Amino acid sequence: LIEIIENDSSLSAYPKVKEPLNLLKEMVEDDLENLRISEDEDAKVGHKSADSSFFGYKTHLAMTEERIITAATITTGEKSDGKELQTLIEKSKDAGINVETVIGDAAYSEKANIEYSRDHNIQLVSKLHPSITQGYRKKEDEFHFNKDAGMYVCKAGHMAIRKGRQGKKGVGANQVDTYYFNIEKCKHCPFQEGCYKPG
Repeated sequence: LIEIIENDSSLSAYPKVKEPLNLLKEMVEDDLENLRISEDEDAKVGHKSADSSFFGYKTHLAMTEERIITAATITTGEKSDGKELQTLIEKSKDAGINVETVIGDAAYSEKANIEYSRDHNIQLVSKLHPSITQGYRKKEDEFHFNKDAGMYVCKAGHMAIRKGRQGKKGVGANQVDTYYFNIEKCKHCPFQEGCYKPG
């Protein structure tokens, strides 16, 4: 696609096309370089934000109010932070920390963590995870929310390509976020049964 636009002088001459094109080329070159220099087959692509990714691993930390690290885990880049909460709490307890309150972001408020916190008498302070506010699928069909990218990821590992809002603006709970996936990937996905409908 980059080469097609570059070869079309009627398009590539415009600054509004040329500048984003150069940025895109740099991003692609950086990603290819990162993939070339990494020989680690276990490393995965994760997301810092909706339009910024990285290749490698994530470090998940638990710390006290005084900012003393009490536990750490390392996962591949695409893993959700929320799945690490219970491990971080158990490691902190093993280190002699009395865990009464956990303050975290939306990734930590998934259903399993809310139940774990209740069962272990821990106060969990967190913005609600979108899967709590927008419902669930069966465990085997569950889509995971990648909080860094602000998008859902299907069980095949494909991330939504955009988010849209449906409903009338400003009318209570009428608005609903809808996540859109690359339909070409869905058409050929081995997990499409019960998920993808033609048309």
